[in-house]
Amino acid sequence: MTRVYDDDLVPAFATRAIHAGQRPEPLAGAIMTPVYLTSTYVQDALGHNKGYEYARGKNPTREALERNVAALEGGRHGFAFSSGMGSVDSIMKLFRAGDHIVCGENLYGGVFRLFDKLLQHFGLSFSWVDTRDPQVIADAMQPNTRLVFVETPSNPLMRLCDLRAAADIAHRHDALLLVDNTFASPFFQRPLELGADIIYHSTTKYLNGHSDMIGGMVVVNDDSLAERLQFILNAAGAVPGPFDSWLALRGTKTLHLRMPRHDANGRQIAGWLAERLGEERVIYPGLPSHPQHALAKSQMSGFGGMISVELGTKEKANEVLTRCRLFSLAESLGGVESLISHPASMTHASVDPERRARLGITEGLIRLSCGVEDVGDLLADLEHAFHVV
Repeated sequence: MTRVYDDDLVPAFATRAIHAGQRPEPLAGAIMTPVYLTSTYVQDALGHNKGYEYARGKNPTREALERNVAALEGGRHGFAFSSGMGSVDSIMKLFRAGDHIVCGENLYGGVFRLFDKLLQHFGLSFSWVDTRDPQVIADAMQPNTRLVFVETPSNPLMRLCDLRAAADIAHRHDALLLVDNTFASPFFQRPLELGADIIYHSTTKYLNGHSDMIGGMVVVNDDSLAERLQFILNAAGAVPGPFDSWLALRGTKTLHLRMPRHDANGRQIAGWLAERLGEERVIYPGLPSHPQHALAKSQMSGFGGMISVELGTKEKANEVLTRCRLFSLAESLGGVESLISHPASMTHASVDPERRARLGITEGLIRLSCGVEDVGDLLADLEHAFHVV
């Protein structure tokens, strides 16, 4: 279990991003947290150690990352995992056969695959609902509901959930609220402050920010939840290696510098796309035309760099995707470089076509992850790509 602060002093976000959770290296005073490449630790005597026994349970590099991200989220305890999906799978081990979970219907496709193809066979049951409407969440609650699981903004439809309302509903039914905060990052949204019980991230995305590692992160405030998650982390073993932890920790040091640029580029590109294609075809919470723009402004301090665009057909989508030069055709998001993708055949390919169509993830939908390049160059690239539309 990783505690963040020893006193009540809470520095500003930028200071936490650079310093929180890190301690001077004791041997030489290295300012950067070392990469502790070890599988085990020498013990002083039988039953006496320095707090470390085996690296699956604890690793100093990983602990520094855990403390750092917990501090950024305003949480007390952080837990690093080998991937975002490893985080989700480990969180689900908090529950048992017979428990019911209310899920946002537009959760990441990999989460749907995990729940639909694997975990439901272990006795868990899931209801998939439109979490944009708090009443729909309330109507889905059952006596055995133990968790409400939302993603806001969602991937790829940029739907929002009112986190205060969702937390109130979950807690009235003695359930927990779990929030996927990957798209917003703790720079723009801190769900614990809005009532959430558990936050998870794919650290692969904005937290790392450089597209060079895979990882996940869970943050909680409750001490008993933290104890259970630490046990699951050690028992199930979905932990990241120390070098991946070090890469993510390097990334969080510049999160407060990168996110404003992602946001500025996202706003300008979304506005350009809306003017060129029509507001009804561009999905971005920062546009006044987004049906939940007011909610976005109330619970987020920025809108980020994720934009979805409806082009009508797969053929038109393919034309745009293949003509882009700076926007690279690739899965993932949140790196310093701009990416463009086709959710129906990439991130949500594991969701059956009928379900995708019902949600609005059409063959003509594309998704942009706006990086931190010069926005003029990005717009020129899109002008070239969208010339065929």
